[in-house]
Amino acid sequence: MSGKSIDLGLTGYDELFMTGTERAENRLPKIQDIPLLEIDDFPEHPFQVRLDADMDELVQSVKERGIITPITLRQKEDGRYEIVSGHRRRKACELAGLDTVKAEVKELNRDEAIILMVESNLQRTTILPSEKAFAYKMKLEAMRRQAGRPSKENGVPVGPNFLEGKSRELLAASSPDSNTQIQRYVRLTNLLPDLLSKVDEGKIAMRPAVELSYLAEKEQQAILDSIESEDCTPSYAQALKMRRFSQEGNLTDEVILSIMEEEKPNQKEQLKIPKERIAKFFPEGTSREKMEDTIVKALELYRKRERSMER
Repeated sequence: MSGKSIDLGLTGYDELFMTGTERAENRLPKIQDIPLLEIDDFPEHPFQVRLDADMDELVQSVKERGIITPITLRQKEDGRYEIVSGHRRRKACELAGLDTVKAEVKELNRDEAIILMVESNLQRTTILPSEKAFAYKMKLEAMRRQAGRPSKENGVPVGPNFLEGKSRELLAASSPDSNTQIQRYVRLTNLLPDLLSKVDEGKIAMRPAVELSYLAEKEQQAILDSIESEDCTPSYAQALKMRRFSQEGNLTDEVILSIMEEEKPNQKEQLKIPKERIAKFFPEGTSREKMEDTIVKALELYRKRERSMER
């Protein structure tokens, strides 16, 4: 028999002489003061650390009360630490002039760290589409790698098709977004950075952005150029049309410009009033155009009346 030790899960020798309270305390997470200079960012961390009003408040809180919730770290092979959760708190400590930060150091492999990093950051109140896109992609890839590793019992890897669907289902079950919405977010990672920025800025909606993500980089760049020259962004219908032309191999710069020049509803700012709110003021069967004309005339008369009363 080899000399390899077997862990039977029995109580250690030292624990035999501990009280119940001491055993409980011994199993609690160990919080340490870690020097900020020994902490590195998480590789390809998808969430931004913004120097905004919220950060100013967090810095002031750290100055007055310190870090209330410790950050989470993992120790790397070189002995340094890597942030899993708490990038904003670490930055606040730096801005507050501290040298150390309270942290819990966990034993995590790369995929476990990715999953925990994404789960903890998805709790933020404000998350950009690009942040969710790359976060979901990272977590899905980590989950697939974990699920694809053969278990000790059967030693057989799981097929990629099974992993694809199962990982998304599991991710959707623990996320604020549906399976379909997660797929859409992950598609956004195929956009050029400048196009993705326009999604973050709210200039391009999610559904047209997803359609544009299927286009080649050269085609996406041509669309960006057209957005700048025409001062407008593609609608969902236009994005679908571009994707269809691209699949047929006919999406030239001229075709893109022609599609972008089409007038569409989102090029004009519109005020929408539910019909049920104004229907009682018009005879049954009155057209929408007639209603609009009557409302505009009524507002003009109202403005004249207000001005006459001010004199």
